[in-house]
Amino acid sequence: MSKIKFPVLLSSLLLAFSPVAAVAQPPIDPQAQVAIIDAVVAVVNDDVITRHELDEKMRTVISQLKKQGTPLPESAVLEKQVLERMIAELLQSQYARESGVKVDDTQLDLAMTRIAQQNNFPSLAEFMAKLAAEGVNVKKFREEIRAEIVSTRLREREVESKLVISDTEVDNYLANKAKMGLENEEYHLAHILVVVPEQASAEKIRAARERADHALAQLAEGADFAQVTAGFSDAKDALKGGDLGWRAGDRIPPLFLNELQALSRGQNTAVLRSPSGFHILKLLEKRSASAPVVITQTHVRHILIKTSEIVTESEAKNRIMEIRQRIDAGADFAEQARQNSQDGSAQQGGDLDWLSPGQTVPEFEEAINKLKVGEIGAVQTQFGWHLIQVLERRNADVSEQQQRQQARISIGTFKSEELYQDWLRQLRDRAFVEYRLEKE
Repeated sequence: MSKIKFPVLLSSLLLAFSPVAAVAQPPIDPQAQVAIIDAVVAVVNDDVITRHELDEKMRTVISQLKKQGTPLPESAVLEKQVLERMIAELLQSQYARESGVKVDDTQLDLAMTRIAQQNNFPSLAEFMAKLAAEGVNVKKFREEIRAEIVSTRLREREVESKLVISDTEVDNYLANKAKMGLENEEYHLAHILVVVPEQASAEKIRAARERADHALAQLAEGADFAQVTAGFSDAKDALKGGDLGWRAGDRIPPLFLNELQALSRGQNTAVLRSPSGFHILKLLEKRSASAPVVITQTHVRHILIKTSEIVTESEAKNRIMEIRQRIDAGADFAEQARQNSQDGSAQQGGDLDWLSPGQTVPEFEEAINKLKVGEIGAVQTQFGWHLIQVLERRNADVSEQQQRQQARISIGTFKSEELYQDWLRQLRDRAFVEYRLEKE
């Protein structure tokens, strides 16, 4: 059977948790184990991180780095990096508890079922049995998935919902794109990010710059980029080599793009400064992307019942099915949307206008594609339960409206990441964190 894979939504768990993460460890002497568990390596507000927890995470990270073929950084450097990530995860978990963001077992089972399906398992039970057979701690795996979903919901609430993109930004974006001829350029990038805290003192900024310079010096001496990333980068993808995947030229800030255009494959930039901190980018590959001339668009309307801490998955589904029964009995879809939908399109009768491929979440788009014109169907996404009706389909050239929509998506992607890093820095700045590694 092929190796188990995980969805993009949960990609950050590939290092936080993978089939090597919960394999049973060799037995430890009981007295030594008590000493390990009692040792506190960090105090984070009212919680602590123990030496046992840090060592367990270190084993996981080291196993993953070895599987990737990434040379290991110095033990002390890697340990500090891993501890910083554990602190960030704990702060988000604390904030989620305080603000009432949680994922119940029904929602967790749904996410687990999706992972099972993406790994070609016919049922969740068989998927879990396979994990257990490979030595994975299934209970811990579930909790890691739950934590990742909570983190995603926090990001949606604290960042995505506050994004504002003006028409002027879109105009400037399209003008710059045309001026620089970026329509068909894509870059496969890796990066190192040394974060500068919000309102950092001159001393902290200088320390961050020195850390970035140290990383650059190691690269200049021929060190492996993934190894340096694991030892220095504060980005969430640091332990995966800092791989950013393929990025269209119009999704890369001009500051970075100007530097990348001067690079050959395999080269890296000097240290670059942004509002988030100091960056080093590596150009892995570059290619031309041919955008489709004609796309299939679908005119859709929908009714959304959101799930929340108050409304469960089953309750949302039941409400959607009740609405569907009324529509099947002759009720007007648009009127039902105005009365019941919890989406911003409610006042337009649920009308989402013409949708292009990639414009909605995968589950929603898949449901649309399965429906014939005039048909109604129900589907569940991360937002809740939807009742969807396909009104029309057409093949269309990429219009100015479509270009502007894609521009908004690209601008939103960049701004979202900046806002997310700002939010994480603010969360950290408000927290009480005491390091006790040196006191052990």
